[in-house]
Formats: sequence, C-alpha cells, structure tokens
Amino acid sequence: MTKQSFDAFMMFKLTIVICFLFNYFANSQDLDSQIQSLVDQVFPKPNISSTDNRNKDNEQTGVNLQPSGDGQDGQDMSSCLCVPYYLCKNGSLIKDGVGIIDIRIQDNPCSDYLETCCGSSERVVDPITPKPDPAKTIGCGHHNPEGVGFRITGNKDNEAQFGEFPWMTAVLREEELEGQSSKLNVYQCGGALIHRQVVLTAAHCVTDKTKKFKVRVGEWDTQTKKELYPHQDRNVEKIMIHPEFYAGALFNDVALLFLESPVELAENVNVICLPPQGAVIDHARCYASGWGKDVFGKEGKYQVILKKIDLPIVPRQQCQNALRTTRLGKFFELHKSFVCAGGEAGKDTCKGDGGSPLVCPVEGTKDVYHQVGIVAWGIGCGENQVPGVYANIALFRDWIDEQMAYHNFDRNVYSY
Repeated sequence: MTKQSFDAFMMFKLTIVICFLFNYFANSQDLDSQIQSLVDQVFPKPNISSTDNRNKDNEQTGVNLQPSGDGQDGQDMSSCLCVPYYLCKNGSLIKDGVGIIDIRIQDNPCSDYLETCCGSSERVVDPITPKPDPAKTIGCGHHNPEGVGFRITGNKDNEAQFGEFPWMTAVLREEELEGQSSKLNVYQCGGALIHRQVVLTAAHCVTDKTKKFKVRVGEWDTQTKKELYPHQDRNVEKIMIHPEFYAGALFNDVALLFLESPVELAENVNVICLPPQGAVIDHARCYASGWGKDVFGKEGKYQVILKKIDLPIVPRQQCQNALRTTRLGKFFELHKSFVCAGGEAGKDTCKGDGGSPLVCPVEGTKDVYHQVGIVAWGIGCGENQVPGVYANIALFRDWIDEQMAYHNFDRNVYSY
C-alpha cells in the first residue's frame, strides 16, 4: 500500500469512528473519557520497543541520531548507556560491528562519535571487543576500500576508512617524562608492514641511535581506542638502514625495522606487497596515507584520523623538469633512488608523512596493491603543483630480500 493510500484509509477509518462515537455517546456525562477509550482500542499507542522508521534508520547506520533528552519513541536518552557502536543495535547490546558511522554527526548524545546511546536496561561490564578474523587476510596488499566492520561517511577531509590500508604503520619514539616513571609515545614517522615482524620505513626517520622506537599497527583514530578492532604495539629490536643512505640529500632513504615479536594478522592488520627489482610503474593512480600535517609550516596540524590522498605517478623526466622550476634551480638532477607522484593542486604528502607508503594497484588484480614508494621529501605541500619525491622501492627489492634472508624471515609474504 502506498503512503497516500494508507493516509486516505486512516482518515476514512477515523471519520467512521468519530461519527459512531458521537451517536453512541451523545447523552453520556463522561463523553471525553469514553471517546478516548474507544480511540485507544481502534488506534492503539505504539509500544516503545516497537521498530519505527527511525529505528530502522539506526539499524542501518549503527548510529543514534537523536539528541540528548527525549529520544526516539519518547525514550529518555539521559538514562541510556554510551557504549561502542558495535555493541548496540535498536537499544539492545550486540557483539558484531555493522553499519555506517558519520564522523561529522552533531546529534549523537555521546561524547565520542564511535559510541552510541544504548538502552540502560542492559549494561555490560568490561565489554569484549569482537575478535578479528585472520582468515580474511590471506595474501599481501589487499586494500579495503569500504573499510572493515563499518563504513564512515562525512569524510570530507580525505579520511581513510577504518582498516582500508591494513599495512599502514605508525613509527613511535619513546620519550621519558622528567621526574616521572611513565613514558610518552611520540609520533615519529609512517611505515608499512611487509612481514609480521618487519616494517619498511624511511632511513631519515630512525637515524637517532639514542632513541628507543616502537611501531603501532592497526591504528586509525589516534585519539580513541574504541575502534572495532584494537591496534597493536611492538618494540623495535633492530634497525637496518641502507648502507648508501645519504642524509644530506636523502638518497637511498630506506630502512627496515625488525620487531621484538610478530604482530597478529587481522582484518585491520596485514602486509603490503613489494614490486620486483627494477620495475617501472608510470602513469598509475596510487594512494599515499599518513597522519602528517595538513599544510606546510607552523600553521599545519598533525592529523587525528588516518588520511589518504590519491596521486598519479609522474614520469622521471617530467618530475625533474617540474622540480627545476623551484628553488632547486635549473641544474637540479633527480637521483636514481627516487620516484615521483602528485603534481596536482591541493594534493600532496606533507611534514610528518615521512616513511609512509605510496601504494599502487597491481595490474590485472582487484584491490591488490604494492608499495612503489616511501615518502621522502618535497617542495612545499601541494600548493605549487610540483610532484612529491619518494624512495623508489623497486630499486631496493634485492637489498630488502637480502636483509630478510639474513634474518631468517620469509620473503614470500610480500610477493604476489
């Protein structure tokens, strides 16, 4: 039945009832109460627990769109319990995370956009986070364009989906707080997981031998632990910097971080593929990801949620010509250890993205990517339409394989 037909039927029904009531109770002294009694019988009040259209919307999105105070169907939202979104569905606690999260939503009565207001009649103590399914992570380089467990909307600032780039790694340095026993993890650079116990990053990120580093995999929003699946931290046991790394001009800007213990593969944690030695990838449309600054200079801010940007690979000569128009001058020569990407207005990696991966689709596959570059340097951050410069992974595949073999790690995990 269409909405118009339904409305007409209800009006007809109401007219009959009213006429009947006035004829039947014309001489009654308690007309109002009897009329109300019959109306309630013909049109019963909806049960608060019934599902209306708004409840259906919430079931699809996994987000409570009602403001604080009186909620849907008259429910008092002030009495409900704010829980992670994946634990609530239509007012009942659940264990699986499904739905769509709008990171821009303003009407959520909970303080965190990853929480929703769930009925107070059911409460949980130490809620269990759903365990990721490692069976879905077979093979390297699997990109999750729709995210894992939920999909975000409202991502107007190039936010990546949760678990979209499961190889993405944050490299942290451990700082001791003066006069305190606690330690602080400070974001240092990005990186990419190429093995459960090995991270590929930029050499310029980890040259300070006095610092203690750790890596974090499975991270997305750096200011919350309420994602569907948790991140994992591991201490760095050993750092291998390419022997020909030149800090002055960042030639051969490649390093491997060997971890004290392997990470657990999950839907939001997986390894990236690596291209074969000498591969040339031109004109591909690729992704760079990271938590680096949004603009260059002191005005720039480091990002809370992992960001992504799609960039074209720029052929070598074209990149060198563009760089010669900058302060580098007309005699600048692009070193063989670099590859370029970008050159489009407003699209670039920036400060803090160093070490982060540049990944491109593997030709002939669906949603399988390999790492073509490591964020190294650039002139500004996207404002001058000059490509950014990345360490060329295809030039270092043999060296990476040698290091992996020397440390008795499987080299096949990042091959496709």
